[in-house]
Amino acid sequence: MKLCSWFKHLPASIVQFQPALRTLAQPISQEYLKDTLQKWIHMCNEDIKNGITNLLMYVKSMRGLAGIRDAMWELLTNESTNHSWDVICQRLLEKPLLFWEDLMQQLFLDRLQTLTKEGFDSISTSSKELLISALQELEGNTSNSTSNKHLHFEHNMSLFLWSESPQDLPPDAAWVSVAHRGHFAASGLSMKAQAVSPCVQNFCSALDSKLKVKLDDLLAYLPSADASLPKDVSPVPAQSRAFDRYADAGTVQETLQTHSVACIKHITDHIRAELQSIEQVVQGQQDLLSGVKLHSVLFMARLCQSLGELCPHLKQCILGKSGSSERPARDPRALKKQGKGKAQEIIPMQAKWQEVKELLLQQSVMGYQVWSSAVVKVLAHGFTQSLVLDDAGSVLATATSWDELEIQEEAESGSSVTSTIRLPIQPSWYVQSFLFSLCQEINRVGGHALPKVTLQEMLRSCMVQVVAAYEKLAEGKQVKKEGAFPMTQNRALQLLYDLRYLSIVLTARGEEVKSGRSKQDSRIEKVADYLEALIDPFDLDVFTPHLNSNLNRLVQRTSVLFGLVTGTENHFTPRSCTFNSQEPHNILPLASSQIRLSPRHSPEQVTQRSLAPCSDSWSVRKKTRPRLCYSS
Repeated sequence: MKLCSWFKHLPASIVQFQPALRTLAQPISQEYLKDTLQKWIHMCNEDIKNGITNLLMYVKSMRGLAGIRDAMWELLTNESTNHSWDVICQRLLEKPLLFWEDLMQQLFLDRLQTLTKEGFDSISTSSKELLISALQELEGNTSNSTSNKHLHFEHNMSLFLWSESPQDLPPDAAWVSVAHRGHFAASGLSMKAQAVSPCVQNFCSALDSKLKVKLDDLLAYLPSADASLPKDVSPVPAQSRAFDRYADAGTVQETLQTHSVACIKHITDHIRAELQSIEQVVQGQQDLLSGVKLHSVLFMARLCQSLGELCPHLKQCILGKSGSSERPARDPRALKKQGKGKAQEIIPMQAKWQEVKELLLQQSVMGYQVWSSAVVKVLAHGFTQSLVLDDAGSVLATATSWDELEIQEEAESGSSVTSTIRLPIQPSWYVQSFLFSLCQEINRVGGHALPKVTLQEMLRSCMVQVVAAYEKLAEGKQVKKEGAFPMTQNRALQLLYDLRYLSIVLTARGEEVKSGRSKQDSRIEKVADYLEALIDPFDLDVFTPHLNSNLNRLVQRTSVLFGLVTGTENHFTPRSCTFNSQEPHNILPLASSQIRLSPRHSPEQVTQRSLAPCSDSWSVRKKTRPRLCYSS
């Protein structure tokens, strides 16, 4: 026993202990010996548990726990244990005595879980405080010039998107391709492409740095990703190892995942509460677009949209080591190819990560919905006010130019008669102002990065409000008012033209399969029937094909002009079209002569030229003095 390395750590009371016989020596039964040993081991277990638990309270990191565990493993592994020890334990206890598994492992695991919970609770609390501070800065004024610049970007994202910065491209962009670039390296240009504001970047960077510290600390307790051993360490046979140091790696990974998800849910719960409170506050306000509450809403929506991408260590905390080597598939064609194949099996960790991403996406969509509802409410209110104005001055102020067309009609005698009709070719000014303001608000927040569902819901809400405005107009015309401008046939034609145009622009083609489209179409057709009833039936039959032709040309010309409002799926791109000689083309005129400069002559050739008067048609018509020009 004195040859063992742990003998020097025993106290003198144990080393010098000698049992004394008080009675005559008698044989000890095996049952009595077994029962006594088990009681003694249980008592030692309780003492060790209490003592080690109190000592582990001073260990404040998982790296420290891993160091104690590894030192214990090396001590027990290097100790030459006699084979008879296992035989004696089997005879007396009927089971092996496992020091680590029976006494120490659960104590270390409990301390690790406590440290993990405390660490992520601290991250949740600090992130909540950082979020509150950011919202207060957005709603107030600060004296810091840098903060003011970032706040201006939050108030108007287009200022950030269209401003140049030295950080737009990484320093090694010229010689390092995107495929070989690190996952954590993101250029300023990519942030602008995703409409991620500097305030959102700062928040995600702060959160990710805290997660990285916690993850690096906890990874010290897990097996290294590099399976190769250092040169000065020789492999230890499995039979001579004291215990499996990484037997509880799965439990540790599950603990890390659980607390990571709880941390994100704590942040999203606070964001949800903030969004609900802001939504209640802005319901009765009219100057919503100029208020500061919507800036906070957009900040939280962008934050939830970007957390999964800008916090890569969050993904590693949830997925474990499998998430560190993965790069997100950004190519939509690659995603489509994956979707065409067989359905891939989703492991539980990936399912948990998908659940977190869905949670963040839901909160982001909720924030954008609060913003879009406020924008639609304000713009639709202005549109309705302009539409229902029925005095002559307002009607003339919103009128646009009409087109004159010559048509051939057959008279009663059978001869052909040429007639001239006038039809609208442009929407009313308030319609153009409504669509332009809608585009302006979408572009101000970085509309190219808005979720598709948000844009579709926004357009659907706009169309609902537009139809409601026309219904209000129809109801108002049924009541005669003194001084009101009558509903003439020309005004009914313009209103019908505006309604058809808005229904095409504000309705995405992907919505045609939705069940809610039929109810909306019925309301549109009801308003259209009311307007058509105000037009002479004979004139309506003559006007309809030309009106539809003007409408198609207008949609074609403005499909790209209104940008994200129409969407890429609504761009008017017919496969074939017939060219009408009466319709002016929109092709850019080209030079009739060669636009390349003539070869440069040598000085000798220039001196040999003679100056002679030359006259062009312009100088002859204007009777001016002939100009001197070079003649070869």
